[in-house]
Amino acid sequence: MKKRSVINLIRYHAENNDSAFRNEAYDIARDFDAAGDYQLAEYIMALMSDANAFVPQSTDAESEFFRKLDLPVASLPLPDAISNDVAGIINAIGQNVGVNKFLFQGPPGTGKTETVKQIGRIVGRDVYAVNFSSVIDSKLGQTAKNICTLFNDINSLIHPENVIVLFDEIDALALDRINQHDVREMGRATSALLKELDSMIDSVVLIATTNLFGSLDKALIRRFDTSIDFGRYERDDLIEIAVILMEDLLLHFKHAGRDMRLFRKVISLMTELPYPGELKNMLKSAVAFSSPDDEFDYLRRLYAMVCPKNSTNDLLTLRSQGFTVREIAVLAKMSRSTVSRDLKERNDE
Repeated sequence: MKKRSVINLIRYHAENNDSAFRNEAYDIARDFDAAGDYQLAEYIMALMSDANAFVPQSTDAESEFFRKLDLPVASLPLPDAISNDVAGIINAIGQNVGVNKFLFQGPPGTGKTETVKQIGRIVGRDVYAVNFSSVIDSKLGQTAKNICTLFNDINSLIHPENVIVLFDEIDALALDRINQHDVREMGRATSALLKELDSMIDSVVLIATTNLFGSLDKALIRRFDTSIDFGRYERDDLIEIAVILMEDLLLHFKHAGRDMRLFRKVISLMTELPYPGELKNMLKSAVAFSSPDDEFDYLRRLYAMVCPKNSTNDLLTLRSQGFTVREIAVLAKMSRSTVSRDLKERNDE
């Protein structure tokens, strides 16, 4: 390989001239091929064919600062208010007009991170999550340097239009500088982040999430084109999402019977429904722990979670909660005739 080729590679990289960089790399590969070094020539060609390779620091996007996320197959249920905002972001990404930095804020378990994956699936982009454990360093000033390196990698993507970069829980880097104990060090990191956000190329989409919106540095918030509040769940939204989640779970547990009317009644007994993340875990536990020989055991387990002080053998309580004789029979694991007789006898007492 000629010295001129090395100099050209460095110059094209410094100028962010991806087309010239690739052409020079292909010329180098052809030179090695002509010299008989076929394996090295093929290796260079393979590297350059990687659509999301970093140039030239790494040929693998899963570097120390990134990890590629698996994208979901199924859709994610969200309230209409949030879905409409997400649809707007998808439209903005598709129009490619430089509106490319978005902030998702809200309590844990509201679907912020999962929504980023869904957006990647819908718009056909790979999602790479920043590994903050690699970025944050205890050495003085090193975190700021790592942030600069991180954004150099982002800006060096060969095909940035195929990538979404996820800063999950960005508050790890950029809490309000005024309220930090280590003001100077966190200030350096936040200032570096602000500077790099300003110089990030428009074709990359960056989405950040936070559970601590009120504590974020205000200058950072202003760097984002828009933010979405994921804390806008009404009770009816959560009940409908619970039904969707359970329908999906039952597809994977063939032994479990389907009685969505009864399920809806049981889940509606909860005084305060959790957000989807916790809700999904609760439903999954009820189904996974149920007996494979009892198709409605998961409903009894769910009832025990929802009403821990009650028993499914307390027929009068079940009736007072609005369950029909048929539904009480399922929950109490009795025949309908037995339930009707017992309820009649207790009413006569």
